[in-house]
Amino acid sequence: MSTKPMKPLQKPQKPGEQKVQVDLSNAETMKCEHCSNYLFISSTIIKRLSAIVSPTGEEALIPIEVYSCGNCGRVPKTMLKGSGIEESV
Repeated sequence: MSTKPMKPLQKPQKPGEQKVQVDLSNAETMKCEHCSNYLFISSTIIKRLSAIVSPTGEEALIPIEVYSCGNCGRVPKTMLKGSGIEESV
């Protein structure tokens, strides 16, 4: 077994597939609408789905991934749209 560091494996490119280069300097940098912080941490909102409305007939816990401000902990309104969560999160 070799002790040399190995290069990461690259996925083989499919025929006709092109790699798209994106210049992130043109992308908008999000900041917290409450404290203007630019750093966010990954958070999870968990919704409980009743067995009555569940397609499987069993109660289910559904995780919803969001980002919360690393400074004040608030979740941007744009990430809460349609989640049924009030702004107080």
